[in-house]
Amino acid sequence: MAEPDQPYLLHRPLRRTLPLVYASPHSGRCYPEALVAAARLDPMALRRSEDTFVEELFAAAPEFGAPLLAATFPRVFCDVNREPWELDPTMFDGPLPHWVNSSSPRVGAGLGTIARIAGGGEPVYRHKLNVAEAEDRIRRYWQPYHAALAALIAETRAEFGFCLLIDCHSMPSHPAQAGNPPDFVLGDAHGTACTPRITRMVEEALGCMGYRVRRNDPYAGGYVTRHYGRPRDAVHALQIEVARPLYLDEHRLERLPGMAPLTRDLGRLMANLAATDWSFLA
Repeated sequence: MAEPDQPYLLHRPLRRTLPLVYASPHSGRCYPEALVAAARLDPMALRRSEDTFVEELFAAAPEFGAPLLAATFPRVFCDVNREPWELDPTMFDGPLPHWVNSSSPRVGAGLGTIARIAGGGEPVYRHKLNVAEAEDRIRRYWQPYHAALAALIAETRAEFGFCLLIDCHSMPSHPAQAGNPPDFVLGDAHGTACTPRITRMVEEALGCMGYRVRRNDPYAGGYVTRHYGRPRDAVHALQIEVARPLYLDEHRLERLPGMAPLTRDLGRLMANLAATDWSFLA
């Protein structure tokens, strides 16, 4: 548990050959001491919100000619897959700025830019937070991460004429899906964030490896997918949710033996995407 030295890590390929950008916004594991001290939950409970090791699952992206951007700070501290100012006024000891979005469904669920609850559904904090604390987190973490992501997308468009953002996540097991749980959920905001051809391509590649794949159910894509995915502007975004039981002990947050074959299969997926002629996006 420590303050992250920087808000993100950017792994670039030796030579850029693809119009793709990979990003892992929720796999950060540097927990500031101030967060741990203010929380009513123990460190392991705080970590339930993490997409643990997802940046490792997609670590080979630069080998296939595409950059990988990964947040270093945890989702429960500041969620970059939300608008910059989705804040719950009940969490703070003073009035929020007038521009804050305090009525979104995410805020109502306790999962705004600063989360009220952790992955297990338990309240995070012992006491109300100072408004300045929220502003500091957004300016020091949310804004630099999105500045880096936006710059990568702009750079990619400038070089290739178009860009595909792959937003990488993990999803917890859920009792309601015990009968037939998906291994992957692909979120394209119901066809609005990227051309269906891309979603179908990834769906077929994973299906051919024997994985159960769903589209947009129950994850259709968050802020990142919907904000950056603008096919009319030659930017496509696809969210990939990986089922945690494939590779992770969800109680101990430790790698399972399945992590190695899953990582190899995701490498095969990235190789498939690297071999694709993306000129149809022009």
